[in-house]
Amino acid sequence: MLRLDQIVARLGGEIVGAGDTVVSQVASLESAGPGDIAFLTNPKYRHYLATTRAAAVIMAPPAPDGLTAAILTSQPYLYYARVAQWLNPLPAPEPGVHASAVMEGAGDVAASASIGPNVWVGAGAAIGEGVVIGANCSIGAGVRIGAGSRLAPNVAIYPGSRLGARCLVHSGAVIGADGFGFARETEGAWVKIPQLGRVLIGDDVEIGAGTTIDRGALGDTGIADGVKLDNQIQIAHNVRIGAHTAIAGCVGIAGSTVIGARCTLGGAAMIIGHLQIADDVSVTAGTLVAKSIPNAGTYCGGVPFLEHGDWLRNFSRLRHLDAMADKIRALEKRLAALEKKS
Repeated sequence: MLRLDQIVARLGGEIVGAGDTVVSQVASLESAGPGDIAFLTNPKYRHYLATTRAAAVIMAPPAPDGLTAAILTSQPYLYYARVAQWLNPLPAPEPGVHASAVMEGAGDVAASASIGPNVWVGAGAAIGEGVVIGANCSIGAGVRIGAGSRLAPNVAIYPGSRLGARCLVHSGAVIGADGFGFARETEGAWVKIPQLGRVLIGDDVEIGAGTTIDRGALGDTGIADGVKLDNQIQIAHNVRIGAHTAIAGCVGIAGSTVIGARCTLGGAAMIIGHLQIADDVSVTAGTLVAKSIPNAGTYCGGVPFLEHGDWLRNFSRLRHLDAMADKIRALEKRLAALEKKS
């Protein structure tokens, strides 16, 4: 439980109402009860201020009349995130190695690490201080996991991969599987190219459930500090992603693409291989990026949905664009010829 004046003393902001108001959990404006602190960022929910039962609200100034208590801040969503972390700390790990875990001569496992049931740790792996490895994880030979990182159950990290400090990896993630590398024979068969690189992941990275990050073919696949990856993302071999980039679910990034720092990629965006994406680029959901983006900014490529009949009519017109372009060019030539005669 926290008092509003305690929160403001640590995080800043301005209190409206009683500073000794006590809160024990965060909640939405609509569902909050008397012991909750809510937040307001989207103006369309402002009408809930009149009916919310929350003990206090985090919001941008000004506060409306009649509100019992509030914390005013220019960034209410960020402020809410920090309060939510404070009220919901991660449980402290129970140090030790479960009796069912298999440790294949692990090189350096900190005494404070927590190794769960049925975990397999390969030879020469190094597990840092306070690391938590959930049930049924597979940690390959020579893997390095930095202090304070946490792996949910059923994560697989292939040999040689590196995971920095304070990372969070959710269930079903696979780090370091082979990239999609094949050479085609004349007869049409495919010959596998050994994938000899690694996956190198920085500090404070979060990797969502079911996300896959392939090892490099020759060099390494690299994920820089502070990157946030949603669920079910595919990152191919030799991709490099810059610091503090955030990528939403179902994005696919083909091999050897380099993505800059502080970028955002919306859900289901597709990035073809061997591209360069500048720092501070935002790609909206469903966009296909087929060429490099050299400048910061927002880029859109998805076509909004239509009623089926409207879509069919529009698509039928698209099929005739080449013929229409030819007609326009012919008309332009005729118009130019007439202008010369006049």
